[in-house]
Amino acid sequence: MTNIAFIPVRGDSKSIPMKNIKSLMMKPLVYWATKAASDSPIIDKVIIATDSEQIKQTVLSFNLPKVEVYDRDPKNAQDTSPTADVVLEYLNKVRYNDDDLFFLLQATSPLTETQHITGIYEKMMTDNANSALSVVREKRFYWTEDGHPINYDYMNRPRRQNFAGTLMENGAIYLAQVGNILKNNGILLCEKVSVYEMPTYTAVEIDEPDDWLILEALMFKYKTPTP
Repeated sequence: MTNIAFIPVRGDSKSIPMKNIKSLMMKPLVYWATKAASDSPIIDKVIIATDSEQIKQTVLSFNLPKVEVYDRDPKNAQDTSPTADVVLEYLNKVRYNDDDLFFLLQATSPLTETQHITGIYEKMMTDNANSALSVVREKRFYWTEDGHPINYDYMNRPRRQNFAGTLMENGAIYLAQVGNILKNNGILLCEKVSVYEMPTYTAVEIDEPDDWLILEALMFKYKTPTP
């Protein structure tokens, strides 16, 4: 069985130009997810799927083991391109066995650690699930637009320490078997889904300029600088 870590990165980013190779704690953003996957003993191959020659050369300069660059089709690297499209493109071009495991990681979640990759794998195996995703626990109260509470009773408002909270996708890791992904047209989550909880601070993803400022502070707190 082959375990593939797949990290899609586009060259064109409207909110933060070339954000995937912008320096974050002295390394390009894409480095952090790539390094976490490369260091994982359960990952056999790390695939960086990009349409950018500059990103390609940057990734190759890391000289990390297991890392390969896949030249994704530009039509699947547009602002409106779903991640499922590039996943399908890759899996249809590079054939794997149906029971091989496919880990989708996001470069915009640089707080992902090697231990989280191992953790989601072990959780899916323990749960005997068909797919898995990473989440964080949010202790916030949610409402509908028409004034109805979603996750608590406002007549009996719980204290924060007594509130279980709500699990929210953090967008960091998704996991499924290759055969199921192909069968479901690129969708990773299917049938029985295992939920793997990551630390709350990993909820921050880099999409807007303000996110970068928040991530810089979190990276300096939780990440060890890499020489």
